[in-house]
Amino acid sequence: MSQLASKLIILDRDGVINEDRDDYVKSRDEWIPIPQSLEAIALLSQAGYVLTVATNQSGIGRGFYSISELHAMHQKMMDLLKPLGGKIDSIFFCPHVDEDQCECRKPKPGLMREIASRYLKDRGTQELPLKDIPIVGDSLRDLLAGTTLGATPHLVLTGKGQKVKKEDLPLGTITHADLMAFAQHVLSQS
Repeated sequence: MSQLASKLIILDRDGVINEDRDDYVKSRDEWIPIPQSLEAIALLSQAGYVLTVATNQSGIGRGFYSISELHAMHQKMMDLLKPLGGKIDSIFFCPHVDEDQCECRKPKPGLMREIASRYLKDRGTQELPLKDIPIVGDSLRDLLAGTTLGATPHLVLTGKGQKVKKEDLPLGTITHADLMAFAQHVLSQS
């Protein structure tokens, strides 16, 4: 495994990094970090991990907010991470609704293929280009999008995480209380 591959982590956004809302996170003001999530990202960043976000953002396709508002939310996240010594290396998002039948909307693996193409070019021709790459989510669709390509699933119990049925989880899923617990797990393994 290349050095980059051993340091890549894929995170979902809503319910993992920031609080999720049934009526969608629609603005910079509504984007509120989950306690300790930004500190967890900072710990992983400082340890040399490459952190990328893969997030469904169907609120754009539904007309609830614009791409520029999404960028404002992400800028807020970056601004809050900077003084903590953390960063997100890239953000991949799907603006579509289920009815669009796109390949990038999780649980389909389109966003994961884009991530593999950008970060794991040497493994891009393999059948499972994300083998052993951690993917962190609070829903089954987050995890399935990555495990299809070999990623190691990590469920956090924030957001919708507590509603996921254990029997539905992909084989080998590791469960964590929150993103900080995930970060501590990863750092204890390295």
